[in-house]
Amino acid sequence: MMFCLKFVWPCATPTKKLPFIKNWGMASYQLIYFCQAMNKKSLAIASILALLLFGNPRNVAAQDNWTYQRALDYALSHNLTVQQSVLQKRLAELTLKQNQMARLPTLNGGASGEYRFGRNISFESNTYVNTANFSSGVSLNTGVDLFGWFQKQNTVAASKYQVYASNFLLERARNDMGVNVANAFLQILLANEQVKISKSQVDLSMAQLENTKKLVAAGSVPESNQADLEAQLARDSSTLVAAQNTSIVNVLQMKALLNLDFAVPFVVELPENIERIPVLNLWETAPEMVYSAALATYPQYRADSMYVKAANKSLASARGAMYPNLSLSAGINTSYANTIKEGFGPITTGTQTIGYLKNDPTSLVETASFSQDRRTVPFGDQLSNNFGQNVGLTLGIPIFNGWRARGNVERAKIDVQDRQLTLDINRQKLRQDVYTAHANAVGAFQKYQAAITTERASQKAYDFATKRFNVGLMNTVEYITTQTNLFKAQIDKVSALYDYIFKIKLLEFYRDQRITL
Repeated sequence: MMFCLKFVWPCATPTKKLPFIKNWGMASYQLIYFCQAMNKKSLAIASILALLLFGNPRNVAAQDNWTYQRALDYALSHNLTVQQSVLQKRLAELTLKQNQMARLPTLNGGASGEYRFGRNISFESNTYVNTANFSSGVSLNTGVDLFGWFQKQNTVAASKYQVYASNFLLERARNDMGVNVANAFLQILLANEQVKISKSQVDLSMAQLENTKKLVAAGSVPESNQADLEAQLARDSSTLVAAQNTSIVNVLQMKALLNLDFAVPFVVELPENIERIPVLNLWETAPEMVYSAALATYPQYRADSMYVKAANKSLASARGAMYPNLSLSAGINTSYANTIKEGFGPITTGTQTIGYLKNDPTSLVETASFSQDRRTVPFGDQLSNNFGQNVGLTLGIPIFNGWRARGNVERAKIDVQDRQLTLDINRQKLRQDVYTAHANAVGAFQKYQAAITTERASQKAYDFATKRFNVGLMNTVEYITTQTNLFKAQIDKVSALYDYIFKIKLLEFYRDQRITL
C-alpha cells in the first residue's frame, strides 16, 4: 500500500490538467487506517484520489483571499446574467432614441441612371421613336408629420417608461447577484467549518486509537476495542473526504457565479467573528413593516409599475392611428438625357424653293433657309434647365385597412390589463416572500439556539464518557456513540448558524435591498 501511495499513484495523476494540485505528499495516516479497516482496495483508491484531488485548500500556492464585498464587485462586473441585463437596458435606450428621432423631418436623396434602346419616348420630341439613349436624374425630398394625434409623442413616452423599467430590472439583477454571492460565500464558509470539525474528529480518533493500541499491547483492554476505533477512524476519514469535496464543489459554484477561471485560486476570507455579524432584531421587526419598506425599494415592483405606464402610453398611440393624419412634403429634382439637342456654331442662310403660284405656274415661290450644327445639351445646362421643385400637403384618412388599427388598439388594451395583473401578482408574491422570509428567520434562530444547547449537552456528555472510558467503566461502542453524537451536534450547530445568518440577511435584503457580511 505504501509503495502504491508514494510511487505509483503520483505518476498516474493528470497534473497538467489540474494545475491547482501543487503538493503530492503521502496520504494521511488516518486514511491508511480507513483503507485497512474497510479492507476494500477499490474504496481505498477512491479515498486516496479524493484526498489528493480535493486536499486542503490552504496548501494551494499563490493564495488570493476573497472577501464578500470583493466577490460581489467582481460578480457585478463579470457575471453573464448581469451583463445580459446591461444589454437589455442599452436596447431599451436605443429604442427610445429611435422613437425620439422619428419626430424630426425626414430627408432623403436619390440618384438614378438608365440606358434605353428600342422604341421609347424621345425626350426631345415626346414621341415614340426607335433610338438608344441614356438618361439620369437626382432628387432630394423631405417630409414631416404636422398632426398625428400625438402618436409619436405617446410612443416616445412609452419608450421612456420602458427605459426606466430596464434600469430597475438591472438593479434587480445586481441585487439578486448580491443574494446569490452571499449564499455561495456562506456555503463555502460552512463547508470550511465542517472540514475543520471533521479534521478535529479524525485527529481525536487517531489519538484514541494510538492510546488503545498501547493498552491492547499491555493486555489492559481487549483487541476488539482497537478494531472498533479503527472502524470509527475509517468513518471519520470518509466524512472528512466528503467535507473536503463539498468545499471544492462550493468553490467551483462560486467561480461559475463570478465567471471566474476555474484555475484561479479562490480562498474566502472569514469575517473576524461570524457569530457577531450585525443583524436586525427579529422580535422588533414585523413582516408587514418589512413589506411596506420593500414596496418603496423593490426594483421588480417599480419596474412593473413603469411597464403599466408604458402600456397605457402605447394604448394612446394605437388610438391615434385610427384618426386622420396631416403631413407636409417638399422636394427638388432635375434630370439629364443625351438625346436632347441644341444648335451651335454659325448659322448658314440661303433660299429654298417651295413651289409655284397656282395662277402663274412660271412664278417660283422661294423662302429663306437657315441651318446650324446640333449637339447634345451639356450636362450642367440640362441640370439647370430641368430643375424643378414641389411642395404639398397630404391628409391621410383611415377608412378600412383590414381592422389593423382597431386590432392594435384592442391588443394594447389587453397588454395594459396583462401588465396590471403582472404588477398585482408580483406584489402579492413579494408580500408572501417577505412573510416567508420572516418565518424562516425566526425558525432558523430557534433552531440555532437549540443546536447550541445540544452541542453543550453533547460536549458535557462526551467529557464524562471520556473519563469513564479511560478508567475502563465504558465500552468502546458506547464511547464511540457519545463521540459521534458530539460530532453531529457540532456540525448541526455550524450549519444552523450559517443558515440563520443567511435567512436573517435575506430578510434584511427585502427591507433594504442590500446584503452586508
